[in-house]
Formats: sequence, C-alpha cells, structure tokens
Amino acid sequence: MARAKIAITMDENLLHGLDFLVKSKKFANRSKAIQEAVAEKLKRMEKKRLAQECAKLDPEFEEKMAEESFAGEIDKWPQY
Repeated sequence: MARAKIAITMDENLLHGLDFLVKSKKFANRSKAIQEAVAEKLKRMEKKRLAQECAKLDPEFEEKMAEESFAGEIDKWPQY
C-alpha cells in the first residue's frame, strides 16, 4: 500500500503521552502509533454508522421480508 508523509500539530500533553508509548515499546515509533490510532478511530466510526443504520430498520418488516423470501424458495430445497 502506498504511503504518504503528513505533518500534524499536536497538543504537548498528547505528544508526551505518545512518546511515552514509544519509549515503553508499545509502538515502534510515532508514525506507527498515530497510524494505528487513526485506523482504530475510523473502524469505530464505521461500526457506529452501521449500528445507526441498523437501528433504522423495522424488525417486523425485515422478518416478514425474510419469511416471504423463504416461502418462495422452500419448495426448491432438498429433502433431508
């Protein structure tokens, strides 16, 4: 995957915390730590968005749709 260099401005307290994690060998360097933090945040945001979209669904309607789909196919299922 291609990588790009960026420059960021960070609160000094955050930077000290970041450097502590690097010194503690939790991360190989600042870049790795920031990259993991951003990836994790993006993943959480996507999960939250998915949960919000799922909350909009009507369970009764979804169940009816699923049963309707099964009803049309049940005669095609093999006998066990």
